[in-house]
Amino acid sequence: METTKKQKKQGFKGIEAAGLVIIACFIIALCIYKFILGDPANFMNNDPNNHPLPGNMLGTIYKGGIVVPVIQTLLLTVLALSVERYFTIRAAFGRGKLVKFVAQIKDALAKNDMEAAQALCDKQRGSVANVVGATLQTYREMEQNSELDKDQKVLAIQKSLEEATALEMPMLQQNLPIIGTITTLGTLCGLLGTVIGMIRSFAALSAGGGTDSVALSTGISEALINTAFGILTGALAVISYNYFTNKIDKLTYSLDEVGFSIVQTFNATHK
Repeated sequence: METTKKQKKQGFKGIEAAGLVIIACFIIALCIYKFILGDPANFMNNDPNNHPLPGNMLGTIYKGGIVVPVIQTLLLTVLALSVERYFTIRAAFGRGKLVKFVAQIKDALAKNDMEAAQALCDKQRGSVANVVGATLQTYREMEQNSELDKDQKVLAIQKSLEEATALEMPMLQQNLPIIGTITTLGTLCGLLGTVIGMIRSFAALSAGGGTDSVALSTGISEALINTAFGILTGALAVISYNYFTNKIDKLTYSLDEVGFSIVQTFNATHK
């Protein structure tokens, strides 16, 4: 286990304070909404209360209303946590190709060359190498143990494998639940903005028995803009969540494959 702890200090372990990331994204979203989208230069007569200049997309987005910075916060959070997950999971895979590493470990185990297998782990690093290294250490300890029978030694190796895996998996899955939540929350916020915009549109139609074209167009713009941002946020969150979940599944499969090989090797070479 000391080997695992030592190697875990190396490489990027991810951001644990996801709440601070969300707060930072909210502050950035408010600044973008207020100072970039709401820049008076984007509107007629330099007044944000007026229509956006023809073809001015920034001013048009600003007219989406207060829901815009909320959805932007979710969008920025997805982007920030996706980048964080990319570097974390990339570090977990180690320095070389994982498929090649697994094949080399299995080859070393087939030759019963534990020193070569340990050297491969030290070179590869990452979560799989950490787990394999810890399991190999227990493997060598069981070889020197004369008190336990074979079945007990096999169980000890399997337990070491499970414990090392349990230490690594939370780091890999960290922050993914937040991205998974935003897949739905982003779409719902977009829908909320759409409803608010349509309420304003119908209110403009019914006001005083006439039609306030400015209020009507503002309400419709708010509805459409929030719909677009909500769909974009939800789509990016789904893509990000599925991509990183697939990466973790591949890594988990590699852990299972190597762990099974270690146990089988011990079974085959010891009485």
